[in-house]
Amino acid sequence: MSLTNVQKKQYRNIGHTLNPVVTVAGNGLTESVLTEIDRALEDHELIKVRYSVVDREARYALIEETSKVLKAQIVQTIGKVALFHRAALEANPKLSNLLR
Repeated sequence: MSLTNVQKKQYRNIGHTLNPVVTVAGNGLTESVLTEIDRALEDHELIKVRYSVVDREARYALIEETSKVLKAQIVQTIGKVALFHRAALEANPKLSNLLR
């Protein structure tokens, strides 16, 4: 399910106040990094991830790979930070960034 432009605008507005919860550094997308991003998406539904990779094309490739592996949608990318959305199976109102 792709996001509509209205949903993307709403999620970008919510994401503006969020801080990155995971940083992907020189080792790339390791199993532990993917597990942590997956857990954060399940809890919060909308998260920011920082990619500390200097090469722009490599950074965009990592963002795309993260999206494909975790079946999350890219809402926005600005510089080294990407905003991801994936609906939780059972949303927790206390944790979800969308329901608060």
